[in-house]
Amino acid sequence: MADTEPSLVASALGTAAYAFTKVQPLLPVYAHMILASLFPIYAAAHASLTRPSTAAKPSKKNRKDRARAAAEDEDSDSEDEDEDEEPENEMEGLSPRHIILFPLFAGISLATLYFLLKWLKDPSILSKALNAYFAVFGFFAVTKLVSDVLDIGHSIIFPRRHVLGGALYHVDGKAGRAVPVAGDVKNGKVITTPLPGFLARMPLGDGAKEWLWADRAMPSNKWTLKLYLERALAGKARVGAHTLVGAVVALATLVYFNLVDKTWYLTNLLGFSFAYGSIQVISPTTFATGSAILVGLFFYDIYMVFFTYVLSSPLLHPLAQDTANTTSSSPLMVTVASSLDVPIKLMFPKPGTATTPSGKNAAAMLGLGDIIIPGLMIGLALRFDLYLFYLRRQKRVPATTEGAEDTVVKAEFTPLAGRWSDHFWTHSLMGRPLWKSAAPLENGKEEAPFTFPKTYFNASLVGYVGGLVATFAALHLMNHAQPALLWLVPGVLLSLWATALVRGEIALMWHYSEEIVEEATEAGKEATKRTGQLFKEEDVNAVRKPATGKSRRPEREVFSFSIEGPRKVGPTAGAKMEGKNEGSEAGNGTTVPTTVKSQVWTGSEAHSSAREEGGVEPAGKRLRVR
Repeated sequence: MADTEPSLVASALGTAAYAFTKVQPLLPVYAHMILASLFPIYAAAHASLTRPSTAAKPSKKNRKDRARAAAEDEDSDSEDEDEDEEPENEMEGLSPRHIILFPLFAGISLATLYFLLKWLKDPSILSKALNAYFAVFGFFAVTKLVSDVLDIGHSIIFPRRHVLGGALYHVDGKAGRAVPVAGDVKNGKVITTPLPGFLARMPLGDGAKEWLWADRAMPSNKWTLKLYLERALAGKARVGAHTLVGAVVALATLVYFNLVDKTWYLTNLLGFSFAYGSIQVISPTTFATGSAILVGLFFYDIYMVFFTYVLSSPLLHPLAQDTANTTSSSPLMVTVASSLDVPIKLMFPKPGTATTPSGKNAAAMLGLGDIIIPGLMIGLALRFDLYLFYLRRQKRVPATTEGAEDTVVKAEFTPLAGRWSDHFWTHSLMGRPLWKSAAPLENGKEEAPFTFPKTYFNASLVGYVGGLVATFAALHLMNHAQPALLWLVPGVLLSLWATALVRGEIALMWHYSEEIVEEATEAGKEATKRTGQLFKEEDVNAVRKPATGKSRRPEREVFSFSIEGPRKVGPTAGAKMEGKNEGSEAGNGTTVPTTVKSQVWTGSEAHSSAREEGGVEPAGKRLRVR
């Protein structure tokens, strides 16, 4: 009997089985790449959360209550501190002109690096120069990332709210106790340990409790550095223990990376730090501007990978060549990225192949642009979710007199600092409250929200992961380096705009803007916006008044530098940390350094007009709060 040809289904199954066998060794690598790229996006997006325009400022009394304990740990310099001032976060807004500038400058930079490589004929020379340049920014970026990670870990161990025995507890750091406020309050007892949940049942001595309360207060016990140079500089910075640890880790990382060995994990640490910091300080301003910029970079990435082939020698392309005597044609972007040993990419070890040189470790690469560029839109989507959350909590009060306009009453904004760790200790894995009743507290107030719906954020993350999976599939099917933005941009943009279309919120998304509209002060003057910097600057050109106490400088002072330690370190310091974290932590529970008196960012000139949606306050009026 003659052999029959396999059916179409059998052929398809056989092809799929062969393809799976071929890609199976790389599945852990791809999973590593997906998780590693999501880490800086997720963390930075939550760290960028601030008060949206649809939420009211916290009342003066609530702000004072949160800052009360922290203020005890500050000096009384009235020139530097303003209890009524709302902290602001520095952010750079993008404008429509960046639609052209981004691809243009990216192309110029890439071409310049390639021609420098050809001219120098030694990639190590250019790598050393670039690494020295990146080391300056890398120090601050790694310090910020490490200190924020430590703050997250600390907030998980010492949350402000937790559940024990069906009762919701609020931790009072100043009093050194946790008090039941909701749920099974009758059977709940006052707890004298800062440990949350079941950990509170651990038998501890007074000395151990004292040490735990002091450790809970540790992040807020900061050293204050003051610097003054007449008519040039005046300001102060505050440095805590976590910041010092981050600085040590950053310095050790840069020394080892530049002087010993450029391992993949140190390259990734620097890459994570750059991506984490960039997503926090850059905003697309509007969804229209962000989408247009992504589309422009979409075509740029395609052109640089598919239409810019160059003759690549092993000297300039060491990761792609097997021997020292061969040359090949390689995309310009791939040539530059693989030739330079600088932290502009993430590297992931993968199993060697038959073409891998003996003793050389193979690695998959993902450019930082493939994380930062989509991450800007994903961060914008999360802030839009927060905007919608408070928009739906607004109440419209009908006018009492004829011809008057209705009044929109906004819900008071609750800082999102530490909410993730609070949610972890108060809710089940399915998101249900662990205390028996979710009713208002005994004093009649509602419990502050632990989280908010993240519809657009989750949709954009799904689109991003789908784009990465499509990139990996195309890489194997075409056997050719892939421009990741070719798949990531459609994945993110289609997921966002399709979600808005299904929910009927296209107009809301289109008109949403993060451009700042200046607010007037009570005295009728415009609020002053200053650029954030390491030291909080004063008006060094102002005429100095005679010294009248601690709040004034000596009249003959020309130069001074001082270091002040924390005033108190003890069990009562827990309240200080609690008050400080309320005002200084980011939405994901990480602590944003309070050493900088930052300001709002200003968006593009093209979006200067305020936008109104449904009669509520313009979305463009948005102060960024830490």
